[in-house]
Amino acid sequence: MRQYLRDRVRASVEALEHLVGGLGTAVLALAACMLLVVVAVASVVGAGLPVVPSALKAVRSVAGRERARLARWGTDLPAPPPVPDGLRAALRDPWVRREVRFVAVHGTAGFALGAIGISLPLSAVQYLLFPLYFWALPPGLGGPGLVFWRIDGVLDALAVALIGVGWLAVSVPLVPWLARLQALPGRRWLAPPHDVDVTLRIAELTATRAAALDAHAVELRRIERSLHDGAQNRLVAVTVLLGAARRALARDPAMAAEVLERAHAAAELALAELRTVVRGILPPVLGDRGLAGALDGLAAGCGVPCTVEVDVPGRCAASVEATAYFVVAEALTNVARHSGATRAAVAVHRSGDRLHLRIGDDGRGGADGTAGEGHGSGIAGIRRRVEAHDGRFTLTSPPGGPTTLLVELPCGS
Repeated sequence: MRQYLRDRVRASVEALEHLVGGLGTAVLALAACMLLVVVAVASVVGAGLPVVPSALKAVRSVAGRERARLARWGTDLPAPPPVPDGLRAALRDPWVRREVRFVAVHGTAGFALGAIGISLPLSAVQYLLFPLYFWALPPGLGGPGLVFWRIDGVLDALAVALIGVGWLAVSVPLVPWLARLQALPGRRWLAPPHDVDVTLRIAELTATRAAALDAHAVELRRIERSLHDGAQNRLVAVTVLLGAARRALARDPAMAAEVLERAHAAAELALAELRTVVRGILPPVLGDRGLAGALDGLAAGCGVPCTVEVDVPGRCAASVEATAYFVVAEALTNVARHSGATRAAVAVHRSGDRLHLRIGDDGRGGADGTAGEGHGSGIAGIRRRVEAHDGRFTLTSPPGGPTTLLVELPCGS
């Protein structure tokens, strides 16, 4: 029950963040909607026709902000092509028509839902805290929003606080529902039209397949280089040393024993190299201890203090667990080498058929963008691994920090 309540409260807090962000885009959508109405009225007499393309671009800008907001919460909506230049072509564009519907609905209903959703927990807090400040109010006033109720003492104030408990009980399940309802117009009308969606999906799968092949080729080259530069050289050294020991056995047994000792050491090094290569292909710790145990081992070996929180019931596919393991391993290596952080945190949870990873640190930041990917940070390799699984990769690392890496992997039902 405690875990259930904790999850419900966490979901309500996240939904409240959705509603605040949605209220911001709803204000912009309302302004764009009013702009469209003014331009439409002015176009009746011909004065607004030259301004129509600019108004449609303003609508596109608002829609782009909502796409970015929904993308941060797990709904990836592809960006549309530019607004056509010609007035007739712009008005016939299916993307533009869908975005106009979006600003009309989101600017009105989305604004109302955001205001209601935010007012619910605020009202609950106002009622709950009323016993702490009611004495400072003028005598004869009612409670917050309760003008008909005269507050005469502490008992009346506590009764108002009980109303706040009821408001809070209503807000916890209702706020997530309002957040989903507020995001519905964006998910419906900012998605590509059906024919365009199929084309984009084909292109996306083609790019994903190419990324998977590239990642496979990179892994093969890495394994071949590790075997050639490491274990193979060690084994060649063992062969040479064994030959030298055999030749020296008859004439100088002491030297032969020394050479055999060196061959034994080289063989142990070769075995260690082979074990490292095997762990790089598929870490045995995943099969022995599962994803949670493997990530605990990575955190224990990290160069900075690191906490791990894993909430993954059951097991995912071996390839998904291996990808999650390598993503966390590479990210923690970056934290230790490049970030200058004092602590790091890894959180992994499963939601439906998606595995979500979050790796954060309090370092100096500056790892996002092409500059971060081109300085030996391994970010490009992480991106390739994630894209090969048709997953999502988001890196936020402003200068000065903090750095947050979000990865979403499909893991089946």
